[in-house]
Amino acid sequence: MTIKNIILDLGGVLLNIDYYKTIEAFKELGIPNFEELFTQAKQEHLFDKYESGLIDSDDFIEGLKKKLPSTISGEEIKFAWNAMLLDFPDERLEFLLKLKQNYNTVLLSNTNPIHLEAFHKIIQENNGINSLDVYFDKVYFSSDMGKRKPNPEIFLEVCSERGFEPSETLFIDDTEQHVEGAKKAGLNAVHLDIKKQDVIQLLDSLLT
Repeated sequence: MTIKNIILDLGGVLLNIDYYKTIEAFKELGIPNFEELFTQAKQEHLFDKYESGLIDSDDFIEGLKKKLPSTISGEEIKFAWNAMLLDFPDERLEFLLKLKQNYNTVLLSNTNPIHLEAFHKIIQENNGINSLDVYFDKVYFSSDMGKRKPNPEIFLEVCSERGFEPSETLFIDDTEQHVEGAKKAGLNAVHLDIKKQDVIQLLDSLLT
């Protein structure tokens, strides 16, 4: 396997994530079955549309308000939605810079404007940076692309735009269906089990 290009996921791979914090937050707001609407493995169409940029933040919040008591505010919904976002360890930033010296590197994340605003606030406050642009050759967010993982087309679009040969491209994600989507597009895709190892350990084992 000759790897020249590396595509990395954001949440769960680089940014620490706890989906259950958001699930519990929405249960407290008044949706007792929120895990039936949203988990890492599956989600209702409202979330898919938001991450694909097909609806805006106001539409997303209004969609959730329909499932909540009328007293719940948009700010409370944002707070609950962002509860899953944790920290971005500095050692991963340092590793990304080293990786970029030897490979073409790209970030590809299923995300949305509310999460992006919160994420950028996290790295500004905790890491002293405004974005991840310097750490990658290109950063791609699903809400800007009109499609999301695991759709094989999103991987093919990234590879085409960057001039990557899929067979020379390694993709890392902590969600198994996204890995399967990348494989369908011809990439070398590997699932990161965050309970067993860090992305740094995984890439070290794959690239040495």
